[in-house]
Amino acid sequence: MAEHLTVGRVAELAGVSVRILHHYDEIGLLEPSTRTAAGHRAYSADDVERLREVLAYRRLGFGLREIADLVDDPTTDAVAHLRRLRGLLMDQRDRAAAMVTAIDRELEARARGIRTTPEEQLRVFGAQLYDAIGADYPATRRTEPRIAARIWDALGDARTVLNIGAGTGSYEPPDRDVTAVEPSAVMRALRPPGAAPCVAAAAQSLPFEDQSFDAAMAVSTVHHWPDPVAGLREMRRVARRVVVFTYDADDTGWRQRFWLTRDYLPEFADLLVGWPSLADLANAIGGRAEPVLVPWDCVDGFFEAYWRRPEAYLDEHVRRAVSVWARVGPQAEQRAVSRLREDLSSGRWAERNRDLVALDTAELGLRLLVA
Repeated sequence: MAEHLTVGRVAELAGVSVRILHHYDEIGLLEPSTRTAAGHRAYSADDVERLREVLAYRRLGFGLREIADLVDDPTTDAVAHLRRLRGLLMDQRDRAAAMVTAIDRELEARARGIRTTPEEQLRVFGAQLYDAIGADYPATRRTEPRIAARIWDALGDARTVLNIGAGTGSYEPPDRDVTAVEPSAVMRALRPPGAAPCVAAAAQSLPFEDQSFDAAMAVSTVHHWPDPVAGLREMRRVARRVVVFTYDADDTGWRQRFWLTRDYLPEFADLLVGWPSLADLANAIGGRAEPVLVPWDCVDGFFEAYWRRPEAYLDEHVRRAVSVWARVGPQAEQRAVSRLREDLSSGRWAERNRDLVALDTAELGLRLLVA
């Protein structure tokens, strides 16, 4: 029995009551492997691993029936559960960061004597990340034609295309039958007139039959999914061809080449901890990875777009349309912007990065996954 833990010890370590563990046993959610000589419940290492998953999902707000389905999923092993849990926790952190950003804005408004409306006050506490930053998307987040050409070429001869994490509709091919998927109500509302029909759903649970589409695409969205690998597998399930525009979290070289992450925002590296490798992402769809260079005058204002136009990062509207700034938090953002403003004013930025002026494109870790 040395390899087993008593119910009391498990309860103590997990920070739950013995009664809770008894209840989990009674409903079949967590049945201990054996009993002690005195007839008390005893838990093996596998039991403890399952309990960890149960408690983690419970603290994320899942109901017991939902948790039973999750932990009993035969296609998900312990590593997959950890990745899913990490993704859910990251999503929770992003929501909290979005709320902090919204509250900071309200505090600034109130300091100027401006009272926010009841709708705005309630929206803060219902905000998802893109619900908080999505209103600024149309101003700076547009289809970059040179990147779009790569994506559309990779779609091949597909006529029906599913666009997952579609946002406001950037990069949707105009000459194909597109169905969009977007979980954020704010982003759906910002889609322009005549845009493809949009379904409220998440990548990890697509409401479509197997092989329903010729192709599925996802552009600058996978890094926000709670379980990227599961979402990519769903794309593979519903489509015969898959095209994904994302970035290589393993490649530290581009983060050193990119002055913003190297000199001003080292917190960006923390956002990549635990992120699936590029190989894992490619394997999820059975595809290959191709580098995508960023043109110096890129019209889509994603995080790396202004690598040769540093003044753009001083513009709050530009930053508000980039999720990275919300995710690193207001203190890191304010410090980075302040230092960048000082270095631009003093000429230090130009001196450090004088070689960039001669470049038309930059390799900053962006990748196209094609299967």
